[in-house]
Amino acid sequence: MKQEPGIALQVIRQGGEVVVILLVALGLQMLWGAHWLTGHAFCLAVVAVALAKTVFFFVENLQQILLAVQDNVPYHRVLGLMGVNMAQITLSYALDFWCLETAEAESFSAINAAWSQGEQLFEFFFFSVLNFSFFGFGDVTPQTIPAKLVTMMEVVLAFFTVIFLLSDFVSLKDSLRIRGRDEK
Repeated sequence: MKQEPGIALQVIRQGGEVVVILLVALGLQMLWGAHWLTGHAFCLAVVAVALAKTVFFFVENLQQILLAVQDNVPYHRVLGLMGVNMAQITLSYALDFWCLETAEAESFSAINAAWSQGEQLFEFFFFSVLNFSFFGFGDVTPQTIPAKLVTMMEVVLAFFTVIFLLSDFVSLKDSLRIRGRDEK
């Protein structure tokens, strides 16, 4: 049986991923601050980055579930790992929403331009958590096509993560275990 990576290694990896998420958002904000792109072009760049992150998270979640099944990891450990991934995903999309709103102030409804950056970031994190948890829109709704595209990416990724991966983990584990016995 393959050895599961140590907790310290997992913490370092997950922490590194959070740092990369933050650096990407700061890099986007620096790009916007340099005035190299128009608002529309910047929003398209944010959509492209969000698409790349969506693919990354999709593949990473799938790999983690398949490895957990293969290594017979207890369900509570898988839930913990997926919880950390979900927090990373919601943070990542919140930062994408913030970048969109920075470039085009009408990207989302109910965001007040007079709010501090901290207030806006909190509002976007709250919006992201609502999207990911399927509670739906509250006061904030996407208003532009780029904002709607990034919101749709988060909802699709959330659906995949929650419905397919977490709810089917036990049945996937059992089916692979039965197939493994049949092949022997």
